[in-house]
Amino acid sequence: MTDFHKLSRRAWLGAAALFGGFARFGRAAEPKPTMESARALLRPYDGPALAERVDVSTLVGKVMTGYQGWFNADGDGSGRGWRHYGKGGKFEPGHAAIDLWPEVSELSDDERYPTAFRHADGRVAEVFSSRNALTVRRHFRWMREYGIDGAFVQRFAVETTSPVPLEHCNLVLSHSRAAANAEGRAYAVMYDLSGLQAGGVQHVIDDWKSLVDRMRLGRDDADQAYLKHRGKPVVAVWGVGFNDDRKYTLAECAELVKFLKVDPTYGGNTVMLGVPTGWRTLTRDSLREPALHDVVKLADVVSPWTVGRFGTPADAARHGRDVMAADVAWCREHKLDYLPVAFPGFSWHNLRPESPPNQIPRLKGQFLWSQYLAAREAGATMLYQAMFDEVDEGTAIFKCTNDPPIGASTFVDYEGLPSDYYLRLTGLGGKLIRGEVEATPNVPITR
Repeated sequence: MTDFHKLSRRAWLGAAALFGGFARFGRAAEPKPTMESARALLRPYDGPALAERVDVSTLVGKVMTGYQGWFNADGDGSGRGWRHYGKGGKFEPGHAAIDLWPEVSELSDDERYPTAFRHADGRVAEVFSSRNALTVRRHFRWMREYGIDGAFVQRFAVETTSPVPLEHCNLVLSHSRAAANAEGRAYAVMYDLSGLQAGGVQHVIDDWKSLVDRMRLGRDDADQAYLKHRGKPVVAVWGVGFNDDRKYTLAECAELVKFLKVDPTYGGNTVMLGVPTGWRTLTRDSLREPALHDVVKLADVVSPWTVGRFGTPADAARHGRDVMAADVAWCREHKLDYLPVAFPGFSWHNLRPESPPNQIPRLKGQFLWSQYLAAREAGATMLYQAMFDEVDEGTAIFKCTNDPPIGASTFVDYEGLPSDYYLRLTGLGGKLIRGEVEATPNVPITR
């Protein structure tokens, strides 16, 4: 088993310096936030809502993508430098943490940030910032244009414990709420527990209280975009039961699920748990503790994380037959819903040079399509698409360029396919899950 397969998706989250986390203040840095000023960004929704929108009352029939929203650019006003773009405090050739390069040609001047990289023709290479409300709106517009139902907005628990990262988390969540409403998409909070220490799950409880108190999240009639399922607001908790030396315990996770479901003030939610691939059999990436099943049974939706657990269409089909079908049966027996994960490929060579570039090739969409086919065959009625904007690990489905910068860093591309190819394919995958298109073995779009 390689180091990649031993790692969950955020085992490296705490190593802030690796992603350019050293203080490197941008040209327009704002006053340093406090915890109170960061929380003051949260307020009930008072913006527009598109009349033609997806049905936010259920996960059934939905493809929800993961929205990291964690990219900062030097000059975006955050004072965080090139967060998640660079490493070692730099973002320049030889110091990249991303393997895909976002396509920014459609972005306005206010959305583009110049870098030290150059394209082959000498042009300055530019990126976006997740802090920019215009860009978040554009991303949700792409979801609408390509028939993607919405996003789980990632909220990393360790980032909610100090003012600067909390401000960023709150801005991204607020921008995502506004964009989802304006573009008629669904959204929900997904807490990622990676990096928390023992006792750290209490931070999630405290943060959720803040979101409900200040934003009325999931309870605000003006917010028509927050996702519901089984008649209640959805709250996702990712990172339960992995065997990668996490410090928080299953007992803490159980208390968190109970709080989110039954607390008289802040409960009444439908809880989705992000668990290991081997959660049911307590094998592979899972803790070997039967107590994991007790925690899972407290929840409402189970979502096993499969990114990197297989790497070919044949493996994906085998996983569907041998694993997903049994997962679905277990969930039905215990009255749980099942939300499988699909990913288009994988590459994190710049972040981890010991890993090869293009580690799991996309095969021009065949790899992703094979996972949609496997999920449908296994009986899944909903799907989690990893990820919308994840260029660090090369799982992004949003618009990326086939003309990445050249130099000391090695980038992968979309194999010459149009920059919107994976947005289109994800939208088509949603139709497949809903039974609106035929389950053909070959990718139904070629260009």
